[in-house]
Amino acid sequence: MSEPQRKEELPGPFAPSAAELPSEDGETLETARHRDAMTLLIDSLNDHWADRDDFYVGGDMFFYFSPTQARHNDFRGPDVFVALGVQRRDRLSWVVWEEGGRVPDVVIELTSQSTRHVDFGRKKHIYAAVGVPTYVLFDPFTAALEFNVLKGGEYIPTLPNAGGRYPVEGMGLELGTWDGVYVFPAVWLRWFEPDGAVVPTGAERATRANAEAAEANAEAAEAKTEAAEAKTEAAEAKAQAARAESRASDLAARLAAYERRFGSVDEED
Repeated sequence: MSEPQRKEELPGPFAPSAAELPSEDGETLETARHRDAMTLLIDSLNDHWADRDDFYVGGDMFFYFSPTQARHNDFRGPDVFVALGVQRRDRLSWVVWEEGGRVPDVVIELTSQSTRHVDFGRKKHIYAAVGVPTYVLFDPFTAALEFNVLKGGEYIPTLPNAGGRYPVEGMGLELGTWDGVYVFPAVWLRWFEPDGAVVPTGAERATRANAEAAEANAEAAEAKTEAAEAKTEAAEAKAQAARAESRASDLAARLAAYERRFGSVDEED
């Protein structure tokens, strides 16, 4: 994980707090698919790290990196961002001077034709200037993905690994595209384990658990049926053996009666 980045302009004693700064601008994400793409990334990570309290993942919330920016209402609202090594608590906005100078470790912009020039231009420059280590751009409609790592104050686009995914420094996870159904079929940006397993949402995890439980129940029912059938077959075999024994006993009795009356069948005439 990268060291906390600090803005050169340090806030004075009267720098505004998160409660004093605007946290909403009334604008929504570009489309419903952009909103779903944001929700998928946030919810799946929160569920995956449910037992951790040393990270924060936010979405569509303001990022304040200097008091000057705040005074000029120069809002920056990453679609998704992840900060590592911080307290997991509720926040109105990400205010750098209230986070010990720390900026997010990862910023993800869900770009579109109308925002592309800003996402690839001014936003990219600002996030590099304040020291965000990883900057990712993803278009939910075209599935175009660009993964940038900060080096020497500039973002350098990187290539995916052999699995077609991008390892995220400090997270132990990777980012990549996934063609499947979340709300509806599409190509989605998702978190992955290093072994290539997709990080599921809570709903997906529950669905998988239910499917596994149903499969286990079906296997148990099948085993129970097989055991019942085996028990029935054993009972039938036992009954057949009893009938055979009865027939043998009856035959022996008849033979004994015959011998008592006519002599042994082994005696020669």
